[in-house]
Amino acid sequence: MAVADRRAAVMKGVGAGWSERRACWQVGLERKTFRYRSRRPGREALRARLRELAEERVRWGYRRLHVLLRREGIQANHKAVYRLYREEGLAVRRRRRKRVSVPRRPMIVPRRVNERWSMDYMSDVLRGGRRIRIFNVVDDLSREGLASEVDTSLPARRVIQVLEEIALERGYPERIVCDNGPEFRSRVLDEWAYEHGVSLDFIQPGKPVQNPFVESFNGKMRDECLNVHWFTDLDEARLMIADWRRDYTQVRPHSSLGNRTPSEFAQALNIQLRLQELAS
Repeated sequence: MAVADRRAAVMKGVGAGWSERRACWQVGLERKTFRYRSRRPGREALRARLRELAEERVRWGYRRLHVLLRREGIQANHKAVYRLYREEGLAVRRRRRKRVSVPRRPMIVPRRVNERWSMDYMSDVLRGGRRIRIFNVVDDLSREGLASEVDTSLPARRVIQVLEEIALERGYPERIVCDNGPEFRSRVLDEWAYEHGVSLDFIQPGKPVQNPFVESFNGKMRDECLNVHWFTDLDEARLMIADWRRDYTQVRPHSSLGNRTPSEFAQALNIQLRLQELAS
């Protein structure tokens, strides 16, 4: 029995008319332990800010919330944040997921930003029952969300339009990883890729684990955006999904990037590459 449970049992016994000495003896608790009162400060300001952040980021755990607190200049180690996080009942409820029944294969990680992208589709439903599609593009190294196009229909020519808009700012990638959807296997997308020297790497049918970076992005979008909001119309869906993608890229700490945001990681990597070029 935990100390807190024993202390509660002693208090119950005392309330029933037992002496403190007898109640402590019955539950096996030292009297000095029963009388001890913690001198630890309550840290109400930290508690309040932690609750505010947890309400804003309903699917974030204490580690990412701790990163945000540090960014705001709040001095608290992760153990203190975890303790308050548990005391406030802020733990995220885990959703059950299907297990992968095929062995995971190691995937070669690109060495440069913009070397390889991943793209995939998602779907959701508006409040009125109308189905929408979301076309996501991710940089595999920096994890930046490059695009999240939202519409009721997104054919291959629309895919090309989105890719061209990204390329205007970043240039064309060497490779794009995608599944075997009809839009990705279309003739017009194949011609576009050939014209711009882009290799389309198709994963094996039924094995989304071979496209892990965009699948991870999709999972975060589903968990933190689509499952949290109920869009009334297409315009609202576009606005809120765009806001979430911007937040994911510029604010959300990414554990695999050393708790940096994808934008911070990409910027630091570009500076490092420039210094290496100057040194050589």
